[in-house]
Amino acid sequence: MRKLIKFSFFLLLIGVFFAVIGRLIASIPVGERIAIIRIKGAIVEPDRIVAKIEQAEKDQSVKALVLRVDSPGGSVGASQEIFRALEKLKKSGKPLVVSMGNVAASGGYYISAPADFIFANPGTITGSIGVIIQHTDLQELFGKIGIKTNTIKTGEFKDTLSPFKDLSERERQYLQGTVEEVYEQFLKAIMKYRSKKISEEKLRSIADGRVLTGESALKIGLVDGLGNLQDAVEKARALSSAPRARVFYLEDKKGFLKTLLEERFDGVYQYPLMVYYLLR
Repeated sequence: MRKLIKFSFFLLLIGVFFAVIGRLIASIPVGERIAIIRIKGAIVEPDRIVAKIEQAEKDQSVKALVLRVDSPGGSVGASQEIFRALEKLKKSGKPLVVSMGNVAASGGYYISAPADFIFANPGTITGSIGVIIQHTDLQELFGKIGIKTNTIKTGEFKDTLSPFKDLSERERQYLQGTVEEVYEQFLKAIMKYRSKKISEEKLRSIADGRVLTGESALKIGLVDGLGNLQDAVEKARALSSAPRARVFYLEDKKGFLKTLLEERFDGVYQYPLMVYYLLR
Protein backbone atom coordinates (compact mmCIF):
# COMPACT_ATOMS: atom_id res chain seq x y z
CA MET A 1 0.00 0.00 0.00
CA ARG A 2 2.83 2.39 0.90
CA LYS A 3 4.50 1.71 -2.48
CA LEU A 4 1.22 2.42 -4.27
CA ILE A 5 0.85 5.74 -2.43
CA LYS A 6 4.41 6.72 -3.33
CA PHE A 7 3.87 5.76 -6.96
CA SER A 8 0.61 7.76 -7.11
CA PHE A 9 2.35 10.77 -5.57
CA PHE A 10 5.14 10.41 -8.15
CA LEU A 11 2.61 10.44 -11.00
CA LEU A 12 0.95 13.51 -9.49
CA LEU A 13 4.28 15.34 -9.39
CA ILE A 14 4.92 14.47 -13.04
CA GLY A 15 1.48 15.80 -13.97
CA VAL A 16 2.09 19.05 -12.08
CA PHE A 17 5.53 19.40 -13.67
CA PHE A 18 4.21 19.10 -17.22
CA ALA A 19 1.28 21.40 -16.42
CA VAL A 20 3.70 24.10 -15.22
CA ILE A 21 5.97 23.60 -18.23
CA GLY A 22 2.95 23.83 -20.53
CA ARG A 23 1.85 27.13 -18.99
CA LEU A 24 5.37 28.51 -19.29
CA ILE A 25 5.57 27.53 -22.94
CA ALA A 26 2.13 28.98 -23.68
CA SER A 27 3.20 32.30 -22.18
CA ILE A 28 6.20 32.64 -24.50
CA PRO A 29 5.42 35.22 -27.20
CA VAL A 30 5.70 33.77 -30.70
CA GLY A 31 5.74 37.05 -32.63
CA GLU A 32 4.44 37.55 -36.16
CA ARG A 33 4.21 34.47 -38.35
CA ILE A 34 3.31 33.35 -41.85
CA ALA A 35 1.51 30.01 -41.92
CA ILE A 36 1.97 27.52 -44.75
CA ILE A 37 -0.61 24.82 -45.42
CA ARG A 38 0.28 22.09 -47.89
CA ILE A 39 -2.46 20.51 -50.01
CA LYS A 40 -1.09 17.48 -51.80
CA GLY A 41 -2.89 14.81 -53.81
CA ALA A 42 -6.56 14.37 -54.57
CA ILE A 43 -8.97 16.69 -52.77
CA VAL A 44 -11.48 14.30 -51.26
CA GLU A 45 -11.30 14.71 -47.47
CA PRO A 46 -11.45 18.43 -46.62
CA ASP A 47 -11.97 18.26 -42.85
CA ARG A 48 -8.30 18.32 -41.83
CA ILE A 49 -7.46 21.08 -44.30
CA VAL A 50 -10.43 23.19 -43.23
CA ALA A 51 -9.42 22.76 -39.58
CA LYS A 52 -5.92 24.06 -40.39
CA ILE A 53 -7.33 27.06 -42.24
CA GLU A 54 -9.58 27.85 -39.28
CA GLN A 55 -6.58 27.55 -36.96
CA ALA A 56 -4.65 30.05 -39.09
CA GLU A 57 -7.64 32.38 -39.08
CA LYS A 58 -8.02 32.37 -35.28
CA ASP A 59 -4.32 32.50 -34.39
CA GLN A 60 -3.52 36.18 -33.81
CA SER A 61 0.19 35.59 -34.42
CA VAL A 62 -0.55 34.45 -37.99
CA LYS A 63 -0.50 37.49 -40.25
CA ALA A 64 -0.98 35.74 -43.59
CA LEU A 65 -1.52 32.30 -45.07
CA VAL A 66 0.40 30.66 -47.90
CA LEU A 67 -1.41 27.76 -49.53
CA ARG A 68 0.98 25.35 -51.21
CA VAL A 69 -1.13 23.50 -53.79
CA ASP A 70 0.08 20.33 -55.49
CA SER A 71 -3.15 18.63 -56.51
CA PRO A 72 -4.80 17.41 -59.73
CA GLY A 73 -8.21 18.14 -58.24
CA GLY A 74 -10.85 16.02 -56.57
CA SER A 75 -14.49 16.08 -55.61
CA VAL A 76 -16.60 19.20 -56.06
CA GLY A 77 -17.98 19.25 -52.52
CA ALA A 78 -14.56 18.92 -50.90
CA SER A 79 -13.12 21.72 -53.06
CA GLN A 80 -16.06 23.97 -52.20
CA GLU A 81 -15.63 23.38 -48.46
CA ILE A 82 -11.98 24.43 -48.64
CA PHE A 83 -12.95 27.38 -50.86
CA ARG A 84 -15.47 28.61 -48.25
CA ALA A 85 -12.95 28.24 -45.42
CA LEU A 86 -10.47 30.35 -47.37
CA GLU A 87 -13.13 32.98 -47.99
CA LYS A 88 -13.74 33.18 -44.26
CA LEU A 89 -10.02 33.61 -43.60
CA LYS A 90 -9.89 36.46 -46.12
CA LYS A 91 -12.83 38.17 -44.41
CA SER A 92 -10.75 38.24 -41.22
CA GLY A 93 -8.36 40.53 -43.06
CA LYS A 94 -5.49 38.08 -43.45
CA PRO A 95 -3.87 37.94 -46.89
CA LEU A 96 -3.93 34.66 -48.80
CA VAL A 97 -1.18 33.72 -51.25
CA VAL A 98 -1.10 30.53 -53.32
CA SER A 99 2.04 28.76 -54.45
CA MET A 100 1.34 26.17 -57.14
CA GLY A 101 3.68 23.19 -57.25
CA ASN A 102 3.82 20.54 -59.97
CA VAL A 103 0.05 20.45 -60.51
CA ALA A 104 -2.80 22.73 -59.44
CA ALA A 105 -5.57 21.73 -61.79
CA SER A 106 -9.35 21.39 -61.68
CA GLY A 107 -10.22 21.38 -57.94
CA GLY A 108 -6.62 22.45 -57.29
CA TYR A 109 -7.34 25.64 -59.22
CA TYR A 110 -10.80 25.97 -57.64
CA ILE A 111 -9.28 26.34 -54.16
CA SER A 112 -6.59 28.68 -55.48
CA ALA A 113 -9.03 31.17 -56.97
CA PRO A 114 -9.74 33.21 -53.77
CA ALA A 115 -6.06 34.08 -53.30
CA ASP A 116 -4.88 37.69 -53.27
CA PHE A 117 -1.95 36.53 -55.38
CA ILE A 118 -1.29 33.25 -57.21
CA PHE A 119 2.22 32.08 -58.04
CA ALA A 120 2.93 29.23 -60.45
CA ASN A 121 6.13 27.79 -61.81
CA PRO A 122 6.55 28.19 -65.58
CA GLY A 123 5.98 24.46 -65.98
CA THR A 124 3.21 24.04 -63.42
CA ILE A 125 0.22 22.18 -64.85
CA THR A 126 -2.92 24.12 -64.03
CA GLY A 127 -6.32 24.91 -65.52
CA SER A 128 -8.41 21.82 -66.35
CA ILE A 129 -11.47 23.90 -65.51
CA GLY A 130 -14.47 21.68 -65.98
CA VAL A 131 -16.64 18.95 -64.47
CA ILE A 132 -16.82 15.29 -65.36
CA ILE A 133 -19.01 12.31 -64.51
CA GLN A 134 -18.08 8.92 -65.94
CA HIS A 135 -20.17 5.80 -66.34
CA THR A 136 -18.66 2.34 -66.82
CA ASP A 137 -20.81 -0.35 -68.42
CA LEU A 138 -19.78 -3.86 -67.31
CA GLN A 139 -22.84 -5.75 -68.59
CA GLU A 140 -20.99 -7.63 -71.32
CA LEU A 141 -18.12 -8.61 -69.02
CA PHE A 142 -20.40 -9.88 -66.26
CA GLY A 143 -22.54 -11.70 -68.80
CA LYS A 144 -19.52 -13.71 -69.88
CA ILE A 145 -18.86 -14.91 -66.34
CA GLY A 146 -22.51 -15.57 -65.55
CA ILE A 147 -23.29 -12.65 -63.26
CA LYS A 148 -26.73 -11.07 -63.54
CA THR A 149 -28.05 -8.18 -61.47
CA ASN A 150 -31.65 -7.48 -60.55
CA THR A 151 -32.50 -3.95 -59.42
CA ILE A 152 -35.34 -2.83 -57.17
CA LYS A 153 -35.51 0.95 -56.88
CA THR A 154 -37.78 3.78 -55.80
CA GLY A 155 -37.22 6.15 -58.70
CA GLU A 156 -36.16 6.35 -62.33
CA PHE A 157 -32.73 7.84 -61.63
CA LYS A 158 -31.75 5.93 -58.47
CA ASP A 159 -29.44 3.54 -60.34
CA THR A 160 -28.34 5.97 -63.06
CA LEU A 161 -24.61 5.24 -62.75
CA SER A 162 -24.96 1.53 -62.12
CA PRO A 163 -22.30 -0.43 -64.09
CA PHE A 164 -24.91 -3.14 -64.74
CA LYS A 165 -27.02 -1.12 -67.21
CA ASP A 166 -26.90 1.26 -70.14
CA LEU A 167 -27.63 4.96 -69.74
CA SER A 168 -30.99 5.99 -71.10
CA GLU A 169 -31.35 9.24 -73.03
CA ARG A 170 -33.24 10.79 -70.10
CA GLU A 171 -30.40 9.79 -67.76
CA ARG A 172 -27.84 11.34 -70.10
CA GLN A 173 -29.80 14.59 -70.13
CA TYR A 174 -30.15 14.49 -66.35
CA LEU A 175 -26.39 13.96 -65.83
CA GLN A 176 -25.51 16.61 -68.41
CA GLY A 177 -27.68 19.12 -66.58
CA THR A 178 -25.98 18.23 -63.30
CA VAL A 179 -22.43 18.72 -64.60
CA GLU A 180 -23.40 21.97 -66.31
CA GLU A 181 -24.86 23.30 -63.05
CA VAL A 182 -21.68 22.47 -61.14
CA TYR A 183 -19.61 23.89 -64.02
CA GLU A 184 -21.40 27.23 -63.69
CA GLN A 185 -20.67 27.20 -59.95
CA PHE A 186 -16.99 26.67 -60.78
CA LEU A 187 -16.90 29.61 -63.20
CA LYS A 188 -18.80 31.83 -60.78
CA ALA A 189 -16.28 31.06 -58.01
CA ILE A 190 -13.38 32.00 -60.29
CA MET A 191 -14.96 35.20 -61.56
CA LYS A 192 -15.76 36.29 -58.01
CA TYR A 193 -12.03 36.80 -57.40
CA ARG A 194 -10.45 36.94 -60.89
CA SER A 195 -12.78 39.32 -62.74
CA LYS A 196 -10.09 42.03 -62.82
CA LYS A 197 -7.61 39.61 -64.35
CA ILE A 198 -9.70 37.70 -66.88
CA SER A 199 -13.04 38.38 -68.57
CA GLU A 200 -15.86 35.86 -68.36
CA GLU A 201 -15.78 35.49 -72.13
CA LYS A 202 -12.07 34.64 -72.06
CA LEU A 203 -12.52 32.29 -69.13
CA ARG A 204 -15.27 30.35 -70.89
CA SER A 205 -13.15 30.06 -74.02
CA ILE A 206 -10.44 28.13 -72.14
CA ALA A 207 -12.62 26.47 -69.46
CA ASP A 208 -13.15 23.37 -71.57
CA GLY A 209 -11.06 20.98 -69.51
CA ARG A 210 -7.74 21.86 -71.17
CA VAL A 211 -4.61 22.06 -69.03
CA LEU A 212 -2.21 24.99 -69.19
CA THR A 213 1.35 25.62 -68.14
CA GLY A 214 1.99 28.24 -65.50
CA GLU A 215 3.49 30.47 -68.19
CA SER A 216 0.35 30.23 -70.35
CA ALA A 217 -1.90 30.71 -67.32
CA LEU A 218 -0.07 33.96 -66.53
CA LYS A 219 -0.68 35.33 -70.03
CA ILE A 220 -4.39 34.50 -69.78
CA GLY A 221 -4.85 35.86 -66.27
CA LEU A 222 -5.42 32.69 -64.28
CA VAL A 223 -2.30 33.33 -62.17
CA ASP A 224 -0.57 36.53 -61.11
CA GLY A 225 3.12 35.72 -61.30
CA LEU A 226 5.80 33.12 -61.86
CA GLY A 227 7.64 32.04 -58.74
CA ASN A 228 8.22 29.40 -56.13
CA LEU A 229 7.22 28.90 -52.52
CA GLN A 230 9.76 31.40 -51.22
CA ASP A 231 8.38 34.05 -53.58
CA ALA A 232 4.93 33.34 -52.17
CA VAL A 233 6.21 33.73 -48.61
CA GLU A 234 7.83 37.08 -49.42
CA LYS A 235 4.60 38.24 -51.07
CA ALA A 236 2.63 37.21 -47.98
CA ARG A 237 5.01 39.21 -45.80
CA ALA A 238 4.58 42.25 -48.03
CA LEU A 239 0.78 42.01 -48.17
CA SER A 240 0.54 41.60 -44.40
CA SER A 241 3.06 44.39 -43.66
CA ALA A 242 5.05 41.91 -41.58
CA PRO A 243 8.49 41.82 -43.26
CA ARG A 244 10.10 39.92 -40.40
CA ALA A 245 7.36 37.38 -39.87
CA ARG A 246 8.65 33.87 -39.26
CA VAL A 247 7.41 30.97 -41.36
CA PHE A 248 5.92 27.77 -40.01
CA TYR A 249 4.03 24.84 -41.50
CA LEU A 250 0.58 24.09 -40.19
CA GLU A 251 0.85 20.31 -40.24
CA ASP A 252 -0.91 17.46 -38.50
CA LYS A 253 -0.06 16.96 -34.83
CA LYS A 254 3.55 16.00 -34.13
CA GLY A 255 5.46 15.03 -31.08
CA PHE A 256 5.53 17.53 -28.23
CA LEU A 257 9.23 18.42 -28.53
CA LYS A 258 9.23 18.69 -32.34
CA THR A 259 6.19 20.96 -32.33
CA LEU A 260 7.74 23.12 -29.62
CA LEU A 261 11.03 23.52 -31.46
CA GLU A 262 9.49 24.20 -34.88
CA GLU A 263 6.61 26.47 -33.98
CA ARG A 264 7.83 28.24 -30.85
CA PHE A 265 11.56 28.44 -31.47
CA ASP A 266 11.87 28.23 -35.24
CA GLY A 267 14.18 25.19 -35.35
CA VAL A 268 16.44 23.00 -33.26
CA TYR A 269 19.32 25.46 -33.47
CA GLN A 270 17.50 27.70 -31.02
CA TYR A 271 17.28 25.02 -28.33
CA PRO A 272 19.44 27.09 -25.93
CA LEU A 273 16.90 29.89 -26.23
CA MET A 274 14.17 27.48 -25.14
CA VAL A 275 16.16 26.50 -22.08
CA TYR A 276 16.66 30.18 -21.23
CA TYR A 277 12.94 30.90 -21.44
CA LEU A 278 12.05 27.94 -19.28
CA LEU A 279 14.65 28.55 -16.60
CA ARG A 280 14.75 32.34 -16.27
